[in-house]
Amino acid sequence: MNEKPHQTTTASKNFWHGNLHLVYAHRQNQTQLIFNQNQAPLKVQRPFYPEGQKVCHSVILHTAGGVVGGDRLSYNFHLQPHSQALITTATAGKIYRSNGMTAKQVIEIKVDDGACLEWLPQETIVFDGALYRQDLRINLATKASYIGWEITRFGRSARGEKFLQGEWRSHTEIWQQDKPLWIDRQWLPGSEEVFHSPHGLAGQPIVGSLVYIGQEISPELVHQARNLWEPTLTHSQIGVTRLEHGLLCRYRGSSTTEVRNWFIGVWQLLRMSFLSRGSCVSRVWQV
Repeated sequence: MNEKPHQTTTASKNFWHGNLHLVYAHRQNQTQLIFNQNQAPLKVQRPFYPEGQKVCHSVILHTAGGVVGGDRLSYNFHLQPHSQALITTATAGKIYRSNGMTAKQVIEIKVDDGACLEWLPQETIVFDGALYRQDLRINLATKASYIGWEITRFGRSARGEKFLQGEWRSHTEIWQQDKPLWIDRQWLPGSEEVFHSPHGLAGQPIVGSLVYIGQEISPELVHQARNLWEPTLTHSQIGVTRLEHGLLCRYRGSSTTEVRNWFIGVWQLLRMSFLSRGSCVSRVWQV
């Protein structure tokens, strides 16, 4: 029997300490969201099934509209054996200029045997002067699979803003049976030098990473992923690398549309190649 959503609210000294705990299970040939516990400002919309009952689509809402220094957000996703879920966010995330405190987001993901998670949030906009750290850890069972991406814009570039003050950190770890498959630690201090350095942003405000872990990738599929790249701006750069039982794609450029279109193309290629699924673009990405 499904447990009813439980919600509490905590806001201390204008800081949010929000969390979201979701558990999915495969029951009666359907993936069901069997546990949903949330604490404001995080919540999840009612699950929907645009591609049949086996894949449960979920959209996460951040009802406060953005993250400020001192906020603490915690996500915990658990996919029980043979369940399949696609989780995204309703809008772009916003990390506001800091008041001197660091905003932190922690994501813990567990994917059991035969299960598959697609964690595909919309972009995160890091305002100039923000202090932000994200820690993401994925624990996979032997036959589990994971596809995830992260797209980050540094500064509100539409307003001419650059990320010249503050600090951004992103730590990602993917483990399988106590073995590390991919450890990625990124740090970007806000400064004019780092913004323009070829070892930093090279003058480009957007970076993105897409990672797949599940099965061994052939050189042919790497070639296909590279050929899906259709640059619209001359200074954008990409990279495609094989991982142990997976694939890594990187982007550095200035167009959210450009990186999203490429990532969607690679995601669809991986879906067709390894998950026997067709294209099903989330409705919130088209808003």
